Amino acid sequence: MDDIPLSWQFAALGVLFVLSGFFAMAETAMMAVNRHKLRHQADNGHRGARLALALLGRVDRLISVILLGNTLVNAAAAMLTGHIAFDLFGEEKWTLEAGTLFVTFCLLVFSEITPKVVGATYPEWLTPRISFLLAPLLRVAYPIIWFVNLFVRALLHLFRLQPKPGHETPRLSPEELRALVLESGHFIPQRHQGILVNLFCRASSAAASIMRRSANNWWPPISSRPPRRSTTSSATSRRTASGWAWSSTSTARSRDL
Repeated sequence: MDDIPLSWQFAALGVLFVLSGFFAMAETAMMAVNRHKLRHQADNGHRGARLALALLGRVDRLISVILLGNTLVNAAAAMLTGHIAFDLFGEEKWTLEAGTLFVTFCLLVFSEITPKVVGATYPEWLTPRISFLLAPLLRVAYPIIWFVNLFVRALLHLFRLQPKPGHETPRLSPEELRALVLESGHFIPQRHQGILVNLFCRASSAAASIMRRSANNWWPPISSRPPRRSTTSSATSRRTASGWAWSSTSTARSRDL
C-alpha cells in the first residue's frame, strides 16, 4: 500500500463507500417494496419485476448476498482507512482512533442512513432496476451463500425459528383490503369506495351471523333423528279425522230428531 498514491487510496475509499451505500439501499428497497404492485407489473410483462419476485421468493439467499457484499465492502473500507491514517499521521497513539471515527462517520452518513432513506422512499422504482445487479451477484456468490446458510439454518433449527412454508407470499385480510380501499384517495371515486367498503362490512357481518347461527342451532345426526311422517299419510289421517267428526255430528243430530 505504500507504493499507491494517496489520491488513489482516497478514490478507492470513495468507491467502497458508494458500494456500501448501494447494498444498504438495495436491502431497504427490496424489503419495503409492495409485492402486489410487483406482481401486477410482472403480469404485464415487466422483466425487472419478474426478476425481483424471483429474488424475493428466496429471502434467505437475497439477504445473504446483500449482507455478504456489504460486510466485505465495509471491512475493506475500514482497512483502507487505517492505511490512509498511518500515511497521513504516522504511527501516533491516536492514529487508529482518528481513522475509526472518520470511517464510522462516513459509513453512517454516506453508506447507511442516506441510501436507506432513498431506498425506503422509492422502493417501487428502485427494486426492478436493482434486481438486474443482484441476480448476477447471487449466481457468482452462490457457493459462499450456500455454505453460510448451512450455519444459519442450523441456528434457526436450534432455536425453533424455521420460516413457515409460503411465508414469502403475502396475503391480505378483509380488514387490510378495507384499509387499502379507504386509503386509495383519488384513484377510486368516493361512490365506488363506499360500495366496496359496504361489501366488506356485509361480508364480515354475514360470516359472523352464520357462525353464531351454526353455534346456537345444533342439529343431531341424521341417523339419530326420528323418522318423518310422509305428507300422504298425514293428509289421510286429517281426512279420516274430519270424516269421523262429521259422522259423529250427524248421529247426534238424528238422535235429537
